[in-house]
Amino acid sequence: MAVCSVSPLRTPSSPSTKPKPKSSNRKNSEFRPIETINADFVFNFNTPFELKQAHSLIIKSNKHHSLLPLSRVASVCALTPSFDYARSIFQRVDKPEIVIWNACLRAFAEGDTPVDAISLFYRIRCSDIRPDTFTCSFVLKACSASRDVSNGRIVHGLVEKLGYRSDLFLNNTIVHMYACGVDEKGGIGEAQELFDVMPERSVRSWTAMIAGYVQCGEAKKAIELFKMMEEVGERGNEVTVVAVLAACADLGALDLGRRVHEYSDGCGFRKNVRVCNTLIDMYIKCGCLEIARRVFDEMEERTVVSWSAMIGGFAMHGQGEEALKLFSKMSRIGIRPNEITFIGLLHACSHMGLVEEGREFFASMTSEYGIAPRIEHYGCMVDLLSRSGLLQEAYELIKDMPIKANGVVWGALLGGCWVHKNVELAEEAFKHLVVLDPNNDGYYVVLSNIYADAGRWDDAARVRKLMRDKGVKKTPGWSSITVEGVVHEFVAGDGSHPHADEIYQSWEKLLEKLKLSGYVPNTSVVLLDMDEHQKENVLFRHSEKLAVVFGLMKTPPQTPIRIMKNLRVCEDCHAALKLISKISDREIVVRDRNRFHCFKDGFCSCRDYW
Repeated sequence: MAVCSVSPLRTPSSPSTKPKPKSSNRKNSEFRPIETINADFVFNFNTPFELKQAHSLIIKSNKHHSLLPLSRVASVCALTPSFDYARSIFQRVDKPEIVIWNACLRAFAEGDTPVDAISLFYRIRCSDIRPDTFTCSFVLKACSASRDVSNGRIVHGLVEKLGYRSDLFLNNTIVHMYACGVDEKGGIGEAQELFDVMPERSVRSWTAMIAGYVQCGEAKKAIELFKMMEEVGERGNEVTVVAVLAACADLGALDLGRRVHEYSDGCGFRKNVRVCNTLIDMYIKCGCLEIARRVFDEMEERTVVSWSAMIGGFAMHGQGEEALKLFSKMSRIGIRPNEITFIGLLHACSHMGLVEEGREFFASMTSEYGIAPRIEHYGCMVDLLSRSGLLQEAYELIKDMPIKANGVVWGALLGGCWVHKNVELAEEAFKHLVVLDPNNDGYYVVLSNIYADAGRWDDAARVRKLMRDKGVKKTPGWSSITVEGVVHEFVAGDGSHPHADEIYQSWEKLLEKLKLSGYVPNTSVVLLDMDEHQKENVLFRHSEKLAVVFGLMKTPPQTPIRIMKNLRVCEDCHAALKLISKISDREIVVRDRNRFHCFKDGFCSCRDYW
């Protein structure tokens, strides 16, 4: 065997890549005398031992080696000690050996165990077989599927060494591998570097980068790249549309999402189920539940993903009854729910306080559908029970879980303790949270607020000191609104906005109308040791109030105002926005950290249960 001429690939640690002694051990295979082997056996061997019997039959019958199914020979021997035996067969047929191995690489890369393709490529490189561009593309695809940037980087180096750097298809595959990979050096940065120096780019190149930025949580960069793609005249395909719509969903970029929707319809993508599912998700997350439902109703084909997205959308928007109705319809027509469906249903029950219904859905997962609850489902149940004041039951559920509770589960209990003012269980939850997620500022803030609400100022100060000692910084709250394609962000007490003076003047005028309509500032939500006047000034400068006032100033009358907020809406802002919606005759849609609030005619879609 030839010595490797490049650094060997890091061998994956997955058990599936190890040689399988059972398949190559004679005593574990049924022994068949050559005389009893019929011609069909030549094509149906499943182990290296059976292959050798079939091979013996070929030799005894004086038949050509090409009679053996060569791709099957490769797949049976690829990851066993019989690799060289397979090579000895391939060298006797009139077909390039690399072509045969490429077929096997492709099958592994596109199958359930892409790491097997990486292991096979390692064996190929340690032989005297020269990889071609197809070889490299298949193993790069395997690296992408397994999110293995380390091995992908080595294959990239081999591509350069073999002189394949000008191959556009390979370059696209490399960009996709880096963009989708997870690595301590940051794959998306390497993807961008390669993308920037590519002498030629195709729609696949642009789409790989856009999808990569979306996947790593940088939706703004994804949208910037999409706009650059448009500027150079490149037209997106279905995959591009899905990636850009996902970015719009993350940012709440409704205007761009609508434009991409129009483009998609113009390109004939209306029948593409994946595009339609992403459109549903985008409109839901941008606060346009009615349009999402319209897209859903107009779909010619719906999958369980379509139904689950719509159910989850109703849950996010506080329409629990509609979510349950849609599930009933889904069940009647024979669509089987999956894990995501039940997450949506349990969220719907949690946001509407439907405790009994939630219990029934949780039980039916295993009893009717054979779905084992995951940590997300337990988190939903703890949230449902905690919001409903059943804190002890929620605590018992956590203790009885067959899997270890994570920060989300304990955080749901802590949130319920804040609502229902249970200091003892809050301390128990925090004891676990400070170990599971020590850098999450939200948990410290909630416990501090629970203490402050109980008048235990010394304990509240102790928690804040613990935050400082651990170097945990409080996440500043912000709200944003998009006006004429421009995103405007506000923080509490913001004076940096170009229209700050005008915003505060408009707020003072609006405040007078609010007070005439019965608004009384709820200073209890300001958990700081200060006088009432100071607390009112803090309340009046919350970021969501500033964003709404700016929206009233800069958008046409009677048009909806859509706000994005990174934290939970406070009780005072919630009460104020209900009155503002009535006074201004506006629909105000706020997407906070957990859900949507649709304020209209003095009411909220959450029915004051959040």
